[in-house]
Amino acid sequence: MAAFLSATWWAWVVLGFALGVLEILVPGYIFLGFAIGAVATGIVVGTGIGPSGISALLLVFAIASVIAWLVLRRVMGVRAGQVKIWDRDINDDR
Repeated sequence: MAAFLSATWWAWVVLGFALGVLEILVPGYIFLGFAIGAVATGIVVGTGIGPSGISALLLVFAIASVIAWLVLRRVMGVRAGQVKIWDRDINDDR
């Protein structure tokens, strides 16, 4: 059953929309990259240009999700309340 659903384009799109709703409920831009990756995988499966095996589809989903997350990170930037990474120690001011 899972192999059948993984090769169905609308299952990926439904998963993407479900992750999008989850992103609205849980703030932090964590699930938005996964949602975009799932919809992109659904488009790839729907057009027939993508692979048909479940492991290859999961790889497409992972790559699309990482690319979407990196693009979102670049576009939206770092939020004001995030932790800053320090390059030097404040006690080394000699």
